[in-house]
Amino acid sequence: MRRVFADAGYWIALLNPKDGLHVKAIEVSETLGRSRILTSEMVLTEVLNAFAAKGDSLRNAACAMVDKIRANSNAEIVPMTSNAFREAVERYRTRDDKTWGLTDCTSFLIMEQKGVTDALSADRDFQQAGFTALLVE
Repeated sequence: MRRVFADAGYWIALLNPKDGLHVKAIEVSETLGRSRILTSEMVLTEVLNAFAAKGDSLRNAACAMVDKIRANSNAEIVPMTSNAFREAVERYRTRDDKTWGLTDCTSFLIMEQKGVTDALSADRDFQQAGFTALLVE
C-alpha cells in the first residue's frame, strides 16, 4: 500500500473551502486511491492552531477532522516524543542555511525513518529536503 506524509497545509486546504489549495488537495486525494496516510502530532498542532481564531464552525471542524484522522485505520499519527524533539532541534540547528521550521524538520525526519518519499504538501521545503511535494503546481 502506498504511504504518503500529510503536512498541515494539506489538512488545512481540505477543511477550508476558501483556501487556495482546497481544490488541488481534493484532486490529489482522489488520485491517491487506497493509501496509508502518515502525519504527526506536530502537524496536527499546526492545523488546530491555524483554525484557533477562524470562528467556532472551522474550529469545531478542525477538531472533528483530527478525531476522524485518529480513528482512521489507514492513518498513522506519529507522536512527538522527547527524543524526536531533540532530533528535530538538532536538524533545525544544523540546517541554518535553510528556512525550515521545527515542524518541517520533524516531518522530514519522520519521512526518512519511515521510508516515505511523497508529501501531501505545497511547501517547497519538502522538495528542498529531497521529497516530492504532491500539491506543488
